[in-house]
Amino acid sequence: MTKVAGSNLATAYEPWSASARNARTRSPVRDRKFVESLARGLEVLRAFSPTENLLGNQEISSRTNLPKATVSRLTYTLTQLGYLTHVERLSKYQLAPAALSIGYSALASMQIRQIARPLMQELADYAHASVALGSRDRLNLIYIEHCRSTEAPMLRLDLGSRIPIATTAMGRALLAAMPEKERGFLMGHIARREGERWPKIRAGIERAVEDLSTRGFVLSVGEWQQDIVAAGVPMMLAKDGSASFAFNCGAPAFRLSREKLENDVGPRLVNMARDVEAALNGQ
Repeated sequence: MTKVAGSNLATAYEPWSASARNARTRSPVRDRKFVESLARGLEVLRAFSPTENLLGNQEISSRTNLPKATVSRLTYTLTQLGYLTHVERLSKYQLAPAALSIGYSALASMQIRQIARPLMQELADYAHASVALGSRDRLNLIYIEHCRSTEAPMLRLDLGSRIPIATTAMGRALLAAMPEKERGFLMGHIARREGERWPKIRAGIERAVEDLSTRGFVLSVGEWQQDIVAAGVPMMLAKDGSASFAFNCGAPAFRLSREKLENDVGPRLVNMARDVEAALNGQ
């Protein structure tokens, strides 16, 4: 979203917040094209996740920083439109088919998924690991395709799962591939969110930038989850970053050693990503 002088609009990197809304209200310069009521409604839908699929108005309010009275009106409206279902016995809401159809329509239209899936499955079977394709959503990435080896331990991730951009191999791959100015802007938001953890996280991101330039992939070894090791590779399909994706290949450390990750699986992941890119360009 374009930043408007004198305002503090919510951006693609941070949630719609009370401070952002208040700044917009006070600001003499406003974006007339920006529909705040629509933004608030979408924030309500964004509050739901695969692991938190039942939420009450108070929970939605705390996740969106919207007043509970506003949330109550929005959840009522979204229920009437078919985007939410009200579970009366729990006094909570969940996403309804109308909301799900938007996500599934978006997934179905992504040609990259159809092209990448067989190559991802081949690598997952070879490495006895999990291979995923994701795209950035603010300070997270969303899985849009996921393949597992039949011998890989089950990871509790699937389509729609969100993972952090700062500590995962997939996220660091995207950060490392960004133009320096954009990466610096994003890192500023990450720093504010992570607090005391930021120096260690920043060192990991800086190492990823160097790794991407020297060997074409990045690593996250126990930095997202203590027992998970993974390699990540970016794929930027547009120079302006509007079509940016990343792949990862990961597994529990007892299944996939760092040596194999660096010397075998990482380079194979790079080749796989280049094959997907070539197939997309040849369409």
